[in-house]
Amino acid sequence: MKTILIVEDNHGIREMVREYLSEHGYKVKVASNGVEGLLEARHTPPDLILLDVMMPGMDGLEFIRKYRASSGTPVIFLTAKDSELDKVLGLELGADDYVTKPFSMAELLARVKVQLRRQDAAPQIGPVRAGEVELDASTRSFRVRGQDVTLTRSEFELMELFVRHPLRVFSRLELLEHLQEEALGSERTIDVHVRNLRGKIEAEPSKPKLLETVFGVGYRFNPGSGA
Repeated sequence: MKTILIVEDNHGIREMVREYLSEHGYKVKVASNGVEGLLEARHTPPDLILLDVMMPGMDGLEFIRKYRASSGTPVIFLTAKDSELDKVLGLELGADDYVTKPFSMAELLARVKVQLRRQDAAPQIGPVRAGEVELDASTRSFRVRGQDVTLTRSEFELMELFVRHPLRVFSRLELLEHLQEEALGSERTIDVHVRNLRGKIEAEPSKPKLLETVFGVGYRFNPGSGA
């Protein structure tokens, strides 16, 4: 049984989501603020986190900044904000998806299933190395220049695709479909993920040599240029 942690300060929303997900076969834990949620997530790691953005004290943005330093567990933001800037900021901080309030429970459940389905996807056997990058899908480990790097689930899946197909150019739509987000996200989502990855793996993120932009098409991984 999958465990979902709900971090939401609104009691009504928190209980409504908890009851609905419990009825659909999930084990659900709850926290009423970011501090409680962070302690719970670190003590008993969940399979997925539903995270409210606007909370008193430690809000969702501060929560994910701290949590992403050590965990790639999928996080779906619950946000009342609907601007493109807010969505991009959430993705830049490491969220895997977002749901805008007010949301339907059916939509929320669909997004939860997408993230958990990706989590359950059977990894390819055996580690792979390309240039300065080492990736092992069986242990979800990733290293660059000999240093361990923590990636979100979306970032790891993109890097696995890139590393196993060096120099191949992928369009943004292909990458979005690979993440199984074509019905939930936009091609702008891929740009944010790539920008986050560059910040983690490039020696100079402003002058990327590993994840190259192919203008008018998309992106490719060039292991030779990072050597």
